[in-house]
Amino acid sequence: MARDTTFDYARALLRLGVLLFLFGLFTGFAVPMLAMPRMALASHLEGLMNGLLLMALGLMWPRLVLGPRAQALTFALAVYGAFANWLATLISAITCAGAMMPIAAAGRTGEAAPEAIVGFLLVSLSLAMVAACVLVLWGLRRAAATRG
Repeated sequence: MARDTTFDYARALLRLGVLLFLFGLFTGFAVPMLAMPRMALASHLEGLMNGLLLMALGLMWPRLVLGPRAQALTFALAVYGAFANWLATLISAITCAGAMMPIAAAGRTGEAAPEAIVGFLLVSLSLAMVAACVLVLWGLRRAAATRG
């Protein structure tokens, strides 16, 4: 019997979404213990919301009409963006690196290295999530056009 070697993006997105949701829950337990509790709360919420986003994307994945490369790119961008969003705010909560998030950080800033890491994550995840959303919209548009 031949084995299907195609990667199951939908299942992977669901599993990674639940994992990130779990990370968000654990982050919630740590909120009072971190250097910036308000930023820790933001990290907790980012984990929950981005976990739900990945789960929703996993559920809609079968409706997308994308080529193999576009599927791989969309998957990678969404997963990177979701986890980087949680991680950037967590690093910020631990190190007080909040220059790029002045409201959540209440104006606090940290050392240069954590600020650079958080800054890189925030910029790259923003670009990744916008690109992933454009690809998902494209995949849904093409799906609607091929059915009509």
